[in-house]
Amino acid sequence: MAAPPSGVVPAPGPLIGRAAEVPAAPGPRRGRLLALDGLRLVAALMVCLYHYTGRGGTVSASWHGSPGHLFPGLSRAAVYGNFGVQFFFVISGFVICMSSWGRTLGDFFRSRVARLYPAYWVALLLVTGASLALPVVVHPVRLDEFLVNLTMLQQPMGATRVLGVCWTLWVEVRFYALFALLVVLRGVTYRRVVLFCSVWALAAVLCRTSGNELLNQVVMPDYAFFFIGGLALYLIHRFGSDLLAWGIVAMSWLLAQSSATRGLWGAHPHRDPYVVVLIVTVAFAAVAAVALGWTRRASWPWLVTAGALTYPFYLVHEHLGWFVIRVLHRGLGLPAWPTLAVTVLGMLVLAWLIHRFVERPFGPLLKRALKRTPPALS
Repeated sequence: MAAPPSGVVPAPGPLIGRAAEVPAAPGPRRGRLLALDGLRLVAALMVCLYHYTGRGGTVSASWHGSPGHLFPGLSRAAVYGNFGVQFFFVISGFVICMSSWGRTLGDFFRSRVARLYPAYWVALLLVTGASLALPVVVHPVRLDEFLVNLTMLQQPMGATRVLGVCWTLWVEVRFYALFALLVVLRGVTYRRVVLFCSVWALAAVLCRTSGNELLNQVVMPDYAFFFIGGLALYLIHRFGSDLLAWGIVAMSWLLAQSSATRGLWGAHPHRDPYVVVLIVTVAFAAVAAVALGWTRRASWPWLVTAGALTYPFYLVHEHLGWFVIRVLHRGLGLPAWPTLAVTVLGMLVLAWLIHRFVERPFGPLLKRALKRTPPALS
């Protein structure tokens, strides 16, 4: 069993198979795990292809036909692209555990706000502007609903979403809140993360039969096991392999594949349950490879850019992509495949612009501004 890293002081007495830890003071940042940046972009591109070629509805109107007829081969694979969201959740569990280690609750709060909101606000403005210019694709929301969307709490408030993908942000926000209040508040340690994973997993299983909507919203039984798997994989990355952590990963994978198959396979008649299980397995295995250090050689500089583009790309690609497809394919007559390529590349360029001119200058500015407020959370 690997020894705790420097800065984590073991306390006497056995606690859940490992000595209790005193929370470490923030130390030097560990080397960036570039492979995670690449995996995040892969997950975002999976979701993008699903929104462009793997579903019907609004995008079919933009293509002026079924994506399944325009892209018969690609569409059969793209119907599974929405599982990129679950891939994100595994990565998120890993990253949040890593980034919160040795931080106060105030540090955690400021980092999440500064990370999420600047690009999100710009995406809201861009999509709303596009809906006003071309409402035939997406109808603009009322002013009161747009203002609620600025909070990122539109779903619990019952307001219409400006961004279709923002339902996943509401899932992430609830995960952050749970982890912050139950783990970060007292200081992140191996023992507390294990307890959090164990209690959350048990609550998620019991929640399925409770019929309590409030409990369901808090516990999130459909998504909990993906986050839990990511948290446990970070423990393996930080402390080394042990049976307890791997047991949590294995249990999370077993429950996650069941949740994914029941929740998403039946929603589409062309999905194969075996493929769903395979995708969930690959998601867990890919993050496990990072946790075990098998991806250390993946140190290409472009992976940093890939990671930086992922969040803004995820925010803008769906609705703005549908606008671009309608203009290029239906309006200008560009063939389907060039339209798809130009749209994806265009959304990546837009994501880079948002990262360069919004996230990089305004994220740190927002974090510093929050730090100047009374440190009630620190």
